[in-house]
Amino acid sequence: MRAEKLRELGNDELRQKQTELTEASFHLRLKRATGQLANPMKVSETKRDLARVLTILGERARRQRERS
Repeated sequence: MRAEKLRELGNDELRQKQTELTEASFHLRLKRATGQLANPMKVSETKRDLARVLTILGERARRQRERS
């Protein structure tokens, strides 16, 4: 998912996306370990998307602290 689209989401939606991506990452790693994963690049894509979500949440938290 592109960072521009993620920035359009609210904090609650980003936290929900974080949960979904964390669970998806776990399941993909499990499938890879058992040899059932058809597309190994999906693991990297999911990790990258999760990192984007966490980065945006961190940026917003820092902005909030600076305003206070």
